[in-house]
Amino acid sequence: MPKAVEGGRVPDECRGVQFTEMRIPIETFRLPNGLFVTLSEDHTAPIVAVNLWYHVGSANERPGRTGFAHLFEHMLFQGSADVGANEHFELIQRAGGTLNGSTWLDRTNYFETVPSNQLELVLWLEANRMGWLLPAMTQQKLDTQRDVVKNERRWSVDNQPYGTWWERLPALAFPEEHPFHHSLIGSMSDLDAASLDDIKHFFATYYTPDNAVLSLAGDFDRVEARRLVERYFGAIPSGRSKPPLPDMELPATFGEWKRVVVEDDVMLSRLFLAFRAPAFGTEAYYASSVCATILGSRKGSRLYRRLVRERQVAAEAQAFTYDLTKASDLFVIDVTARPSVSAETLERDVADEVDVLVRDGVTEEEVARAVALVQTEFIAAMQSAGDRADRLSMFATYFKDPELVNTQVQRYESVTVDAVNTFVRERLGENNRSSLLFVPKTEGESEAVPSDELAAGIASAAQS
Repeated sequence: MPKAVEGGRVPDECRGVQFTEMRIPIETFRLPNGLFVTLSEDHTAPIVAVNLWYHVGSANERPGRTGFAHLFEHMLFQGSADVGANEHFELIQRAGGTLNGSTWLDRTNYFETVPSNQLELVLWLEANRMGWLLPAMTQQKLDTQRDVVKNERRWSVDNQPYGTWWERLPALAFPEEHPFHHSLIGSMSDLDAASLDDIKHFFATYYTPDNAVLSLAGDFDRVEARRLVERYFGAIPSGRSKPPLPDMELPATFGEWKRVVVEDDVMLSRLFLAFRAPAFGTEAYYASSVCATILGSRKGSRLYRRLVRERQVAAEAQAFTYDLTKASDLFVIDVTARPSVSAETLERDVADEVDVLVRDGVTEEEVARAVALVQTEFIAAMQSAGDRADRLSMFATYFKDPELVNTQVQRYESVTVDAVNTFVRERLGENNRSSLLFVPKTEGESEAVPSDELAAGIASAAQS
């Protein structure tokens, strides 16, 4: 198998070499209540990963009640009919396992990795909170977890350098009426307004078996696993129809260069430059992903070599995609300035590198390196039971087809130079850029605010 490298050059042994076909064993079935189950049996190590995705995220929240999806990530660890508060953590950790949960714009997931002989414990715990959380939900638990989330917001967003970027950038990139526009973690006022009835209604609507995917990967017997899934999840009733999301279609580009400048308690300027991109799973997405790797993955990438090593205007540089499946994705460049480098210089130099890419395109060598990196990372991830279960849940949730995990290596392998350059020409021009620029707070300023004057100065510098 080819070996990916840190530098920009692909070794001769990597040229023209194809990755060996990877086939992950997959078996699926659906319970009468709608729960979709994916099994991937692998006896390499005596562990099993359980991964449960609910197809609900911040996009499903309504105005005035933002932050519910993330709040529920916390609430689901606070006990159910037969499980005490925090007992889920205690039981898994006592069994020698690990666990966590996460929330995103359009999904929430919960996952555990345990020794093989503890599979039944995990399935019982997950089924108990899916089917019987409401009887154990109290005002005290809501108040406690609401305070936890508010403290998390203070710690990780409001009082963290650059911490607001991940809610400011979607707000800039998506129109106000779009489900991806508002904050994932929610506002303080919305969290305060959440009532116990609101929470119960949200749970009953979205945390149902017909809105979930359960994936198991690792060391188990698939016949026994199916029996356990049917035993613990089979009696949970299906939910009511969930409200449909509004139309999420957007033009392919922003139509202009949008800029917001934020004065923050930071020492160094930092630029997030976003572009609308093809949705995850589409053919054009893979060209976008390869382009992000060329621009900003590891120290051999264009941005790192040009801005960090050669021009020494940046301390860090990366590029990535959000991997959104609904209508439009985001392609993001994230660059932090070196000390003494002005915000104007930072944005101008980043824009220059993008302009060079648009003008000259990418090379065969760059595409080969990027594809090798992506494929190597993907195949390495699939050796982990936890990562494998998560990817199976992802493809089953978004596309109703976990077998897509077995096509990813080949889909990247089929990306051509022409496909990447077509993406670059169509999506990275000045009519499709949104700049979110953090700058050190001016002496005497009390809060971070957009600055039209600085934005105008950056625009002028970028054109000079």
